[in-house]
Amino acid sequence: MSVFLYAFYSINWLLVFLFALACYLFSFIVIQLRAEKFIYKRVKKIYDDLTLLESASLTRGSITTDMGTLTKEIDRFARDKKLEIETLKVREKYRKEFLGNISHELKTPLFTVQGYILTLLDGAIDDKNIRKKYLERANKGVERLSYIVKDLDMITKLEIGDLSLNIEVFDIVELVNNVFDMFEMRAHKKNITLTFDTDYRTPILVNADKERIQQVLANLFVNSIKYGREKGTTEISIENLIKNKVIVRVTDNGEGIEKRHLPRLFERFFRVDKTGNRKVGGSGLGLSIVKHIIEAHDEKIYVESEFGVGSEFSFTLEKAK
Repeated sequence: MSVFLYAFYSINWLLVFLFALACYLFSFIVIQLRAEKFIYKRVKKIYDDLTLLESASLTRGSITTDMGTLTKEIDRFARDKKLEIETLKVREKYRKEFLGNISHELKTPLFTVQGYILTLLDGAIDDKNIRKKYLERANKGVERLSYIVKDLDMITKLEIGDLSLNIEVFDIVELVNNVFDMFEMRAHKKNITLTFDTDYRTPILVNADKERIQQVLANLFVNSIKYGREKGTTEISIENLIKNKVIVRVTDNGEGIEKRHLPRLFERFFRVDKTGNRKVGGSGLGLSIVKHIIEAHDEKIYVESEFGVGSEFSFTLEKAK
């Protein structure tokens, strides 16, 4: 105001307004440039160096000095990174458990075979009866190792898509009857009845790999018989789900599974029994193989169970046109 009074001896409000506007624009540009250089760009460099934010994620073009927007962006990426870290922690826990389980599964038959062979080498081989008995037991240990390696190889091929499926049209009712025949003697030992929920008089045709679906049913039957109760029942039902899908249900009235174990039931070597008891045998990979085979068909598998009541495993298949 002093400058204007000295120059013009009066106040010219237009010139005052123009001068104020020029000062504002000049100040805004200077502050904006300085904020871009010393605030936002430095914050960006810090997060780039820490790899918290991916460089491609930051907005290209003009840089905003809106700290609220910047804070929201940082919070969003921080939440994403936190979720990734938690996921990695869970996977690391599963990885450690998996390594421990596979070590245990392989170690048991290996030590068994080694023990029998060492006993024979120490002189027991001269006794014909002991020699035959120990060789038979060692052979069982080798067979168990073979099952584990074969099942792991199959799961790996299924996961990487290296195992080709032979899709064909077949009668799922006939296939179930064949699997019934396979396990009739094993079920009879525990007085378990293998049955359909109803009399299927007409064929139900599906599109799938017949050999792999037979393997799925076999694994589910094995589990049902293993953990089934004496004089129990394993029941099969085949129902229309939607126009082009059927759902196959395998239901038993055995031990059942606690709900807390259900999410991890299809993991490799995961066992509900944490005591390490292996009296029921098997490779510990059956349900994992079942899941991978069904998913290789682009289908879904489900499980419902109540502890002390029984379990139901079900999977979908595509109906033949």
